[in-house]
Amino acid sequence: MIKVINVISDTNIGGAGKCVLTFLKHYDKSKFKVLAVIPENSLLAPEIEKLGGQYITCRGIADKSLGKEGIRALKRIFREQAPDIIHTHGCMSARIAGRLYGKAKIIYTRHSVFEPSPKISRGIGKLINGMVNNATADKIIAVAEAAKDNLTATGVDAKKILVIQNGVEPLKKLPEDEKNALRSAYNVADGELLLGIVARLNEVKGHVYLLEAVKLLRDEGFKFKLLIAGTGDYEENIRRKANELGIADDVIMAGFVSDVTGIMNILDVNMNASYGTEATSLSLLEGMSLGVPAIVSDFGGNPGVVTHGDNGLIFRTKDSADLADKLRMFMSDETLRKKLGENSLRIFDKKFTAEINTKNIENVYISTLGKDGINR
Repeated sequence: MIKVINVISDTNIGGAGKCVLTFLKHYDKSKFKVLAVIPENSLLAPEIEKLGGQYITCRGIADKSLGKEGIRALKRIFREQAPDIIHTHGCMSARIAGRLYGKAKIIYTRHSVFEPSPKISRGIGKLINGMVNNATADKIIAVAEAAKDNLTATGVDAKKILVIQNGVEPLKKLPEDEKNALRSAYNVADGELLLGIVARLNEVKGHVYLLEAVKLLRDEGFKFKLLIAGTGDYEENIRRKANELGIADDVIMAGFVSDVTGIMNILDVNMNASYGTEATSLSLLEGMSLGVPAIVSDFGGNPGVVTHGDNGLIFRTKDSADLADKLRMFMSDETLRKKLGENSLRIFDKKFTAEINTKNIENVYISTLGKDGINR
């Protein structure tokens, strides 16, 4: 039995937290004994309990990558639990504590993609960053090729990095009468296509470019609506922009949605316009599980999920006109829409299920320990 500790410092449940929960639900319990270490008062606690999983709360790591208190507390936990693998998710304190413990292999998952700062991608800063990351991880999992590129650009040894894209459980397909009721509840008329984006309302998610594309197509007479689900600090900017463009009646602000099953069932196309941070989008994968095609920016991990003309369309990042061109192509061609939808489901089943993702992570654990799964 291989003993694994997953450490995550998030108090809220974001993409990394969802990935941890997916693994805890699907890992092979005949081969692995898995424990989660989470901050005090983390929203992950009740979700882990629902799965029948085990966790320990730790002081000094709440929403903090690095801190002396966290290092001390984690080192104590590692000594008590004696893991073979310490798998960290954005918590440098855990990697340092793991090295101080000295009896476990350390795996670090990079869940994000963003333009590296010049401070750590040039000169002495790059050298130091690479040395620290290389020294505190035996293997690094990047959830997108773009995440791997970020790491290597900051001095991390490419030989340490394995790309494992995220996986999700398929969403439940709703019957037609339920879908019709939902469309009606959102005031989507018969014959109107429904575009949707499920993401936090943050500037780098690119909602403004979606709104500008909507304006261009509305002026050409296309009939559709855009549903925006999520909350965040950019909400008022989005509302203001929609009003300025005169398209507020075509934009549905759905707010926080705890279960996106309903929304994903009624979308005709799943949108992603990110330009500042995006790895392997869980929202895109959830849509694909229902056969919903996507139109996405060419930023970050998006091209690793969407292949242009196969399961969706790709537009140039921050280019509203190019996005409008892709939407025009999509809306004008029913045959294309059907093809992209069918391929979305096929690709999901082949690459992005929770089971595939979990198995790939398990294989990293085993290979890091050695062929016999023993920590040497």
